[in-house]
Amino acid sequence: MNTAPHEQVNKGFLNSSILARLPSHIDVPIYDRSQLKAGIVHIGVGGFHRSHQAAYLNELLKSPGSEQWGICGVGLLDCNRDLRDILVKQDYLYSLVVRHPNGTIDNKIIGSMIDFIFAPEDKQKVIDKLAHSDTKIVSLSITEGGYHIHPETGEFDFDNDDVRHDIQNPNDPRTAFSYIIAALKKRMVSGLGAFTVQSCDNIQHNGAITRKMITALAERLDPSLSQWIEENVSFPNAMVDRITPVTSKLDIAYVENTFQVIDQWPITCESFSQWVIEDDFCCGRPNWDLVGAQFVSDVTPFEKMKIRLLNAGHSVLGLLGSIYGYETIDETVSDVCFAQYLRAFMDLEVTPLLDDLDGIDLDGYKDTLIERFANPNIKDSLVRICSESSAKLPKFLLSSIFENIDKGRDSSLAILVIAAWCFYSDKALNQGQLAITIQDAMAAELAAYAQKTAEDKLSFLRNRHLFGNLVENSEFTFNYTKAIDSLYSSSSDIREIMNRVLSEKHRIVAEEVS
Repeated sequence: MNTAPHEQVNKGFLNSSILARLPSHIDVPIYDRSQLKAGIVHIGVGGFHRSHQAAYLNELLKSPGSEQWGICGVGLLDCNRDLRDILVKQDYLYSLVVRHPNGTIDNKIIGSMIDFIFAPEDKQKVIDKLAHSDTKIVSLSITEGGYHIHPETGEFDFDNDDVRHDIQNPNDPRTAFSYIIAALKKRMVSGLGAFTVQSCDNIQHNGAITRKMITALAERLDPSLSQWIEENVSFPNAMVDRITPVTSKLDIAYVENTFQVIDQWPITCESFSQWVIEDDFCCGRPNWDLVGAQFVSDVTPFEKMKIRLLNAGHSVLGLLGSIYGYETIDETVSDVCFAQYLRAFMDLEVTPLLDDLDGIDLDGYKDTLIERFANPNIKDSLVRICSESSAKLPKFLLSSIFENIDKGRDSSLAILVIAAWCFYSDKALNQGQLAITIQDAMAAELAAYAQKTAEDKLSFLRNRHLFGNLVENSEFTFNYTKAIDSLYSSSSDIREIMNRVLSEKHRIVAEEVS
């Protein structure tokens, strides 16, 4: 993100000294930030962390008794340098613009972050901070790719270049897990005890996955440490939810005009927020339940609901909408054709797979999802939604396809989305004749498979790292081939294709009922 300073005479940059001068309608920290300790060290300070976990803590800190739960952010990548510089200049304060579907806007300044460490300049400083006695929780929002899960085996991917480097150079870590392991070793040796590792990423069983990956790497580095981690460290599962688009120039301008202050990296988000957390913390925790979070004994049904409906729904709209030529989620779902397709996908191919959800009205939840997606005040780009699809779709969409196959159920709605992913990865042109922008670590590999589709309609499925043995399933490939033929037809129109698939889906469902 470009962050060239604005040239203004009357408006200063956001920092602690000007909080008292902000307009009265701005919700500012009312607590004494000088008294906060960094009980949480968060790795991966992206927009979602700043709209979600940090926002929950900001609300909690307004009541006395939680001063030990300030946040120290950590940036592991060179691209985090600009963020570090901005946060330091702003005393780690930032604006949060919360946009409701009805147009109402809540304007806030978030003060729960009190420090930020830029790892490329001082890796040992990060390890020391993680190992400090004040640190009770190390939380993560490092995206799916940061967990180094082998897409085919589900085990830790020891072939990753950064992982190989960390194994050979344990004192010069690159990956988040290597930093955590180094800090846990320091705490083990000192007798200080463990901290909780809390994943805030959209991965089903995110705590269990984090435990599995960290202990696997630790076992390779130091078997005795791996055993100590197993016995002492907590890895609570959690379901997190809040739509947080990438910050735009319009967001920066809005804050400047409304707050009368210059914030070089504000955050915009929707009003809806959800956080369901397994109550398993080895070193204490904040009382997040006092500010809207929910502690439960088992997160599994909640996270499956969210990943299979919201996250998969985003991908359905993102891929199909991109091919049509739409640019944002709200624009896409406001088209009745896309909204009906999405609702049918959720009702007919996902809902039958979900577990019992005590206290959740599933129809109401799905209604709320459509409303959230259609929020005209949250311009969530399809480019962002489709980014890193190779890490997202196996968990969000393919998991439902495989489960439906096991149950002998039709997945034709989801199969069209997979075919659209092939078409998308082939760098096809949309109806406006504008090249689709693809942001994916596997973009070149995906394109290589997709570009052979003309000579081999199943080429895209032959990437077994992503699709396993789907290419060998005759029912799946029959529907997939039909979808490919339609998409690659010179007269293809994605809306017509969607309507045909949806009509056929309703026929299949009617036959099943009868």
